[in-house]
Amino acid sequence: MAQGSAEPVGSVEVPASKHGSGFPPFNAHTFPSQLVWLALIFVALYLLMSRIALPRVGSILDARRQRIEADLAEAQRFKDASDAAIAAHEKALAEARGRAQALANETRAKAAAAAEARRKEVDGKLHARIAEAEKSIAEKRSAAMANVRSIASETAGAIVERLTGTAPANEEVSQAVSKAIER
Repeated sequence: MAQGSAEPVGSVEVPASKHGSGFPPFNAHTFPSQLVWLALIFVALYLLMSRIALPRVGSILDARRQRIEADLAEAQRFKDASDAAIAAHEKALAEARGRAQALANETRAKAAAAAEARRKEVDGKLHARIAEAEKSIAEKRSAAMANVRSIASETAGAIVERLTGTAPANEEVSQAVSKAIER
């Protein structure tokens, strides 16, 4: 054979006389044996499936179902525990808020009472100082008023002397000043 040259491939045919005619499963002479083998294989597969495979699959499905139910029950248990913990936390938080509010109110009341006591103390001191100052003013006013007569008398005498050139009598000036003050 030469390289590169291809020989035509011919078809290989089996003579019809050796194997019968056509496709064997469609051959009418082999139907009864095919049906017997079909029944035997079906029964064997049925027994194999019903006795071995299906119980295993059933046990696997049952185990999965039980595991899923157990997981769901555990999840529900955890959810209930979580809900209880949340409720306890919220209750503790509400109690803490209540205590904090009460403590704040108590502190506010104490501060207000202390401020009121301090205000009263300061008011008392201020009233005492005011009374003392008023007393001092009254004393100084009466002292000044007592001096006003003598100062007014001296001043009036000095004015009259300067205007008239003669010194008036002290008693006359004192009477005139008393009349002027009383009006």
